[in-house]
Amino acid sequence: MKLRVLGLSKIVFLTLHLLVMVFPLYWIVITSLKPQRDIFSFPLKYWPERMSLENYINIFKISKFHVYIGNSLLISILAASIVLIIAILSAYVLARFTFRGHKQIMLAFFATQMLPGFVALAPLYFMMSSMNLINSRISLLLMYTVILIPFSTIMLRGFFQRIPSSLEEAAMIDGCSRWSALIRVVIPVMLPGIASTFIFAFVQNWNELFLAVMFIDSDALKTLPVAMNSFILKFDVDWGAMSAGTVLSIIPTVLLFAFAQRFIVEGLTQGAEKG
Repeated sequence: MKLRVLGLSKIVFLTLHLLVMVFPLYWIVITSLKPQRDIFSFPLKYWPERMSLENYINIFKISKFHVYIGNSLLISILAASIVLIIAILSAYVLARFTFRGHKQIMLAFFATQMLPGFVALAPLYFMMSSMNLINSRISLLLMYTVILIPFSTIMLRGFFQRIPSSLEEAAMIDGCSRWSALIRVVIPVMLPGIASTFIFAFVQNWNELFLAVMFIDSDALKTLPVAMNSFILKFDVDWGAMSAGTVLSIIPTVLLFAFAQRFIVEGLTQGAEKG
């Protein structure tokens, strides 16, 4: 009887937790499908009497929303790809070799994760300004890459450490160089970790706001978070446009997670399976 009550209480708790987590997303989607006059109706309507794509049409009329999406995709994919290449090489070295300064490098990587981001905003702006990179996609590409390399390296180093070095040694005995063994033997085994790291980097770049606001002034170069921020006016918020833009901004990350779900699950459980 006690086990049955305990099991039932767990189901109730998890159901309530799921509702609390899902309701904000549901409300955003519903708000995006409401006509403007129904968004502020009282009493609140948890299901609209009629649905409309008015808000989705309006965000493309009142702004260059397709340009903002393109900018975010370009910068996020390029930065995540560069981060991944550099992090794979640096993580491999830190996982396989011991050298002078090894511990200091790891401590430096961990230390960068402890500093609040806003501390570096002023120096970064001064540095980008001195290189004439303000209002340029290159500034965001550089910043996103540099900021994400330490944590991505730490992530991938853990995956490399779980792969026995005997795999590479066997490949080198068969005639492979270390570089060839890394590409042909280790990286295929590392795919779950690589996918997880790429998704982490992509999502961080996709959602980043503060650096994009600081470094980008031109409307043609704005990223999606900056465009969403512009819907917050001085004395009002365009909730219809904000909700529609939020739904559209979620779609790429949802598709990415759906496509790479198998790799993510394998990456999260790889260490437990080895143990």
